[in-house]
Amino acid sequence: MFSINAQENSPKKSHKAESFLKGTFILTVASLVVKVIGSLNWIFVSRVLGGEGIGLYQMAFPIYFLALTVSSAGVPVAISIITAERVALKDILGARRIFRISMCFMFCTGLFFSLLTYFGAQWLIDWQFVRDPRAYYSIVALAPAVFFVTILASSRGYLQGWQRMTPTAVSQIVEQIFRVITMILFAQLLLPYGLEFAAAGASLGALAGAVTGVIVLVYFHWKLDRDIAKTYGNELKPVVDSSTSSVWKIIRRIFVLALPVSAASIMLPIVSNLDLIIVPSRLEVAGYSVHEATELFGYLTGMAVPLVNLSTILTASLAVSIVPAISEARTLKDTKRCFNQTAAAMRISNFICFPAFVTVLMLAVPISSLIYNAPGAGPAVWVSSFSIVLLGLHQVTTGVLQGLGHPTIPMINMVIAAVAKVILNWTLTAQPSLGIMGAAWATVADIGIAAIINLYFLYKYINYKMEIGQLLKTIGAAAIMAAVIHFGYEFLMLEIGSNALATFGSLFVGMFVYIVVLILIGGIMEADIERIPMIGAPSIRLFKKLGILKH
Repeated sequence: MFSINAQENSPKKSHKAESFLKGTFILTVASLVVKVIGSLNWIFVSRVLGGEGIGLYQMAFPIYFLALTVSSAGVPVAISIITAERVALKDILGARRIFRISMCFMFCTGLFFSLLTYFGAQWLIDWQFVRDPRAYYSIVALAPAVFFVTILASSRGYLQGWQRMTPTAVSQIVEQIFRVITMILFAQLLLPYGLEFAAAGASLGALAGAVTGVIVLVYFHWKLDRDIAKTYGNELKPVVDSSTSSVWKIIRRIFVLALPVSAASIMLPIVSNLDLIIVPSRLEVAGYSVHEATELFGYLTGMAVPLVNLSTILTASLAVSIVPAISEARTLKDTKRCFNQTAAAMRISNFICFPAFVTVLMLAVPISSLIYNAPGAGPAVWVSSFSIVLLGLHQVTTGVLQGLGHPTIPMINMVIAAVAKVILNWTLTAQPSLGIMGAAWATVADIGIAAIINLYFLYKYINYKMEIGQLLKTIGAAAIMAAVIHFGYEFLMLEIGSNALATFGSLFVGMFVYIVVLILIGGIMEADIERIPMIGAPSIRLFKKLGILKH
């Protein structure tokens, strides 16, 4: 399943493949931990600040997010690509030089946007871009964090270029922990002075998290330098290369690679704002009241979309890990490795996303009831489930194209897909028979169009095509899983009568059946399972005890 040829299916492990999978696994675990901590954080902060205080914080946060996106989005990808190229050529001195130059560049960029946010806060209030003057203190409190997060992004990109994902994962977790502690502590301490100061105290969490994240990465940079000294000793020699001979050429390359990624990042809030403008108004055209339209919009954006994003945490991590791996292979002109790593990433994406899609599809209403206590969100969740597989493909193909040195292509594809989404939102959402499901289908089409165009360019550059045989095996196993979940849920509801137990019970059995069927039909081999970090070997032992795999 994860491998592309007989050689890779052999018991002999590929160091590069293992490193690639290990990085993905580490980032996935970190993302889950960060999300759990973040969810718990909002429970406590909401109790301290209340709805009005949260509103003040949320008025300031988009300003901070925009400044951060412009100053640093795309930087980790750009620096990761350039560093991986230098490392592939054994140009260690060149990699270090790129890091120093990028840090100086991002130091200036981060400082500029941090000061712009700080001194522009009053202007935003005066010109009514921020409606409540009390949000001024939160904007000012968030301003210094822009500088440190920009430095953090540059540092993470360099370490990712060495295909070291543990520093990113650890710094994310530490950053989130200190962010949460600071938010709760300062919100509580400053609450007696007024709600606006309490919200500003919560905003200081971003600064505390970023500073501690930087401190953590300082240790990992020291560790990397120590490992380099052990490996290369005093044999480090500069490699002459015109692309890295000039400081301005390096800065220009960072800018060229980062700009499309930044533009794509900005596209996300733009599309969200277009949804905010179009969807509720078109729901009213379909015959819903303002209250009903608002509620349905909340079902889609606040419940269905987060479930889709949660289902693709692993593929999001996969997309980060694949960039330096592909960049290294491209630099060495190793077309076969580019192809193999792309194919492996695609199979992993399908292996993970198809069961996630089936789970959300078959249990849309039960999951909506269990998590959100909102069974009315079921239709939007059901339609949105179709975007899970497509989003996984889009994330991975975007990472591969970035690693191949073509970051502009995914950005342009996102613009094309966004135009299609606007048109479909306008037409489908106004249909009384569809309503919010029309908006959900528009989102599915948006992601699908971007993913399909990405796939075309992968075929153009590395001659990659989806492996139909493996894809059909995965779909077949997922279809059997769907049947097991459907009948299992119905049976457990009749026998137990508990939605929670029926949901988790049918899901557990369905996942087990999915993996067993894949093994039996040859969709996944023992060597593939063994290469999965941490859980591979224990899974093999379990399957052998159960007689699914031969001893």
